[in-house]
Amino acid sequence: MGHGVSAAGQGGEPEASDSLRTFGAVVQVLREHAGLSREEFGSRVGLSKHTVASIELGRRMPDPGFAERSEDVLGNTGALRKAAPCVARQPGLAAWFRQWARLEGVAVTLSTYECRLVPGLLQTEPYARTLFTNQLPPLGDEQIEAQWAARAERQQLLRQRPNTAFSFILEEHLFRRRTGGAAVTRQLLDHVLDLAALRNVEVQIMPTEQETHAGLDGPMQLLETPENKWFAYCEGQRGGLLISDAKEVSALQGRYARMRSQALTLKDSMSLLHLMRGDL
Repeated sequence: MGHGVSAAGQGGEPEASDSLRTFGAVVQVLREHAGLSREEFGSRVGLSKHTVASIELGRRMPDPGFAERSEDVLGNTGALRKAAPCVARQPGLAAWFRQWARLEGVAVTLSTYECRLVPGLLQTEPYARTLFTNQLPPLGDEQIEAQWAARAERQQLLRQRPNTAFSFILEEHLFRRRTGGAAVTRQLLDHVLDLAALRNVEVQIMPTEQETHAGLDGPMQLLETPENKWFAYCEGQRGGLLISDAKEVSALQGRYARMRSQALTLKDSMSLLHLMRGDL
């Protein structure tokens, strides 16, 4: 697709993680050959030594510019530059979501509007497993375990990236529906309230009774990279769209900004979540 809109694939087939571990091993070999510690290498490519370790061990997806920055530090062998496009995420993360997840891992700002379900970054394990076990076509036990492992890893972003600003606008009915039952919803509400107390996380509730709503075209996500470039992502039944065109992203930013003014304030949102928690 043109105009900065790219289909992120179709279907939910997971990607293998062998390439991620192999890429990390190559990084480690080149770093050690250059005589650099993880801390020294990290300082030259703009990462902490812990992030370098996660990449080398195949636990973390490298950000889009990592290979190029690393080539400049590690002798410009071309190995990382050629290998980077082949790197795949761990099992359980849908192939069509992988490109967005790679950007998500380095974002300095991440904004999410959801009207279908509580976003993955905010889900509890019982809530997520309810979604997985009711998915059609049905998933096998190994697929469910892989999907939860991948989701749990993604959720670490909220605490591992304290300098990233996370904003969520969630429809009130997502909690009123009581997906998984009252006990699952109680735990979910407690979890969202705990996350909303973090300095870098804001949660606003869009009330069910709302005369004007800028998000009627569906869910959206927006993010800003460390280079201050903005991307958007819109997801449907069997795939997603990654949007990079500045004009298209700007239109979605305008809608998100309007929704922030239409949703309840942060204080009133927390009050409503507490009220719903008390009703269970």
